[in-house]
Amino acid sequence: MALGTDELIEIERLLAAADADASAFAEVRRRFPQLACTRCDASDMTEPPFRSFPRFDLHLIDGSAHCVQITADLARATGIVLAARST
Repeated sequence: MALGTDELIEIERLLAAADADASAFAEVRRRFPQLACTRCDASDMTEPPFRSFPRFDLHLIDGSAHCVQITADLARATGIVLAARST
């Protein structure tokens, strides 16, 4: 299932909140159970983020082909990676 603009806006609101912490990942999973969602440390990512927030980098993933890959194209996004940034 593709990531929609409305979903992305809501995810960005969650991540931009001043009190966003590790529970933000759980909240994203709760609100969007159909969305592929992975969490990692920001230092594990080599690709530039789609968006950056105080505590997280947001990466989009494209799982439409055989291998999952990071994408900057929202139209191809089928999920997200939340990369926790050091505070």
